[in-house]
Parts: sequence; C-alpha cells; structure tokens
Amino acid sequence: MSLADLDVAGKRVFLRCDLNVPLKEGKITDDGRIRASLPTINALLAQGASIVIAAHLGRPKGEAKPELSLAPVAVRLSELLGKPVQFAGAITGADVTAKASALGAGEVLLLENIRFSAAETSKDEAERGALAAELAKLADFYVGDGFGAVHRKHASVFDLAKLLPHAAGTLVAAEVEVLKKLTIDPVRPYGVVLGGSKVSDKIGVIANLLGKVDVMAIGGGMLFTFLAAQGKEIGSSLVERDLVDTVKGLIKQAEDSGVKLILPTDIVVAPTFSADATPTLVSADAIPADQMGLDIGPESAAAFAAEIKKCKTVFWNGPMGVFEFPNFAHGTKVVAQALTEVKGISVVGGGDSAAAVRALGFADSAFGYISTGGGASLEYLEGKELPGLTALDL
Repeated sequence: MSLADLDVAGKRVFLRCDLNVPLKEGKITDDGRIRASLPTINALLAQGASIVIAAHLGRPKGEAKPELSLAPVAVRLSELLGKPVQFAGAITGADVTAKASALGAGEVLLLENIRFSAAETSKDEAERGALAAELAKLADFYVGDGFGAVHRKHASVFDLAKLLPHAAGTLVAAEVEVLKKLTIDPVRPYGVVLGGSKVSDKIGVIANLLGKVDVMAIGGGMLFTFLAAQGKEIGSSLVERDLVDTVKGLIKQAEDSGVKLILPTDIVVAPTFSADATPTLVSADAIPADQMGLDIGPESAAAFAAEIKKCKTVFWNGPMGVFEFPNFAHGTKVVAQALTEVKGISVVGGGDSAAAVRALGFADSAFGYISTGGGASLEYLEGKELPGLTALDL
C-alpha cells in the first residue's frame, strides 16, 4: 500500500522517521535527515492527519541520556515546518497518551528518543511486541519513513507496522526505487567507490557487488587492509589483520570476475591522528613505519575521479580520508566533485558520506541522490532482507 492509499483525514498517523542528526554541544550540525522527512510529514498534514512521530538519536542503549534527547530536533522540525511541534518528553505513559489524543488535524507530536526504551532494540520478540502494542494505541495508521533504521528489527520499525494499517513514506519509497536502479539491471558502466574506516563493515557488500559492477575503487582506512593483503608496508595505519586473508580472496574474486579494482598509488600520511599533524605525500609502496595514512593522495584521487566520470551508474559509500581535518580532506572532495559530473545516476550512500559532502560545501542537489541510510543502503546492496521493508510489504 502506498501513502496515497491511506485515508488519513481526521485520523492520527504514527510516523517512524529517521531524525538521527549529528549534535555538537546540543546544537544540530547537519539537519539533512530532518529535511528529508519533510515531504512525508507535509503530505500527511495536507491530507488532514495529525501525526505522532517516533525517531532515535545515537545509541543510548535503553537509558535516558539527556545529551541524546530529541528536544533540539523538535525545535528544528518546528522551524522547518513553520508550525509548532509538541515534544512529549517521554515515549509511552499517561501524559503521552493524553497529548496524542488531544492532537487536532494538522498537529504534530514528537516522542522522546525511542531508544531510551530498552524494548525498542530488544532481541526478545515479546518485549518489542509489548512496546509496539503500547505505541499502536496512539494512532490509527502506521507510516514507515525512517530508512536509516529499516535494517533493524526494532519495535517501532518492524513490530508496530504489523499492528496497524501501514504504508511506506515518500522517503523510504524513493530510497528503494534508487537502490533498485543499483541492483536490477543498472546502466553501465557501473562503478562503486567504497571508503570508511573498517573493511569488516563492507565485506558483504564488496563480495556481493564484485559480481555486478564494472569498476570498484577502495579508499579510506579500509584500504590499508587491502595494501597489507598485497604484502605492502602500511606503517601505523589502521588495519584489520584478521581480515587480510579474506581481503586476498576479494582481490582474487575481482580478478576472476573481470572487475577493475582500483587501489591508491599514493597516500597522505602523518605521524599522529590529529587535525594539525604535518601531512606528507608518499607512494603507497613506501609508507614509513612511524606514519599512518589519513587520505588518498592527489594522483589516486585523480585516477578515482577519471573512472567515476566514465560511469553511467555510481554508488559511493565512505569518505576517502579523514575529511573532518582540512589537511586530509582532498581525496574525499575530489571524489565528491567527480560524482557531481556523472552523466547518469550518482548515489551518495548516507552516513559519513552524506555528512562529508555537506561539510565540504556541496549542495544535495549536485548529486543524483543522497541516501539517508548508510548501513541500510549497504545491507540492501549486500542482498540482505531488511526487516523494516519486509514489514511494509516492500
């Protein structure tokens, strides 16, 4: 069922959003995920619904942590909607029930961080089910629009959808449509650029995509496990030694599949992991023992960009270096710029990648699509079944 099929006029809708925004000293530093939720919220309000919104922030692990409160999100959401957003300050209970019941058409209530309840993320189906049953009493319909959490079997993502008439929000529907373009008959050449710190986070997606893409470029901290697998000296760079043999297998799989696997030829290194560390450019074959790699070098960035621009379909997940430090942001910026020049579809795969392009001054509109869910996007591309999508019949 689509959002348009729900007759929500005069009804309450329980809307699961992804409002997991970065905070610094209580201030939101990137409101991209809040903005991404606006189309569904506005669509429901335009149909005469009232909305109870649930979302998470960080990983409080079932404890109420003031620094992870959604209170600042309620303020920002109110500003963006141009109307008051009530903040419940709790997840369930008499006060929440009273506030939800009092909502009139066009009014919005935001619950406190859903992960303050241990039941939300519980592995115990009965615990999750009990929370879902309480939440179900707050509304007539359920709309799932928190794409960044659809790979989680959580109460507000999976269990609750089964208790109410439900539909996917516009964001989740758009995300699935884009990901289908990356998995079902993609327009070729098809390239994937992967970065980030750990290769362990991406082994599944690498193995799955090696049989489907034409070119794959590896950057970020994970590249050093690849260099180690090739027998190269990586100094004090981040490495997952226990995965070296696995990575050797991936390199061979790329060769056997005819996939062009591109690894950096030059690396920007420094003696310490800090913004003011002195950067030095070295060959990927000659990283000094007392130095750590913090970015791909300009030669590598140019090579990655050249390959990206040849592609008609590109998926990018994970920065090329420590983009938060200006001395080590060049590789990520060059890759991001190349994605804006793709003559086809370019998808930025959420998480740190989305934060990076915004931090480096790129407009969201410069890319074909910016996903709101890093982990969810990766698991979809890995071929896994995502509970939140299953619950929405997607």
